[in-house]
Order: sequence, then structure tokens, then C-alpha cells
Amino acid sequence: MNANPILLQKKYSRVVKCFAEKQGISLDAALNFFYHSEVYQMIREGISDMHCMSDAYLADELEQEYKNIIPM
Repeated sequence: MNANPILLQKKYSRVVKCFAEKQGISLDAALNFFYHSEVYQMIREGISDMHCMSDAYLADELEQEYKNIIPM
């Protein structure tokens, strides 16, 4: 992965904001979940060029992971 670290940080913030809004949780809770998620690990490690996916797609992936961990 050759993604610019500053651009990645901006992407993370957009994804976390979208995820928080979809789940109705605070930005702090969403950020905490994000940094402990498999989605974050895949983006950080450059697996399948996850950093190239749309913010909405990544927020949906986080939502699926969240639902598997936190029963509704």
C-alpha cells in the first residue's frame, strides 16, 4: 500500500463519522470501535486495497462487524 498517511487519516475520520451516524453512537465510541476493528486492520495493512473503497462501503463493513460483535 502506498497511500498517503494524511489522506488515510482523513479517510478514517469520514468513515468513522458515517459509521457513528448510521449506528446512532457517539464519535468517541465509533472511533474506539474502528481502531479495534478488522476493517481498520485491513485498511492499514493494505489488504485488497481497502483504502480505495468508498467511505460508505467501509462504513457498511464496519456496521456488519459491529452487528456481529454487539447484538442489537
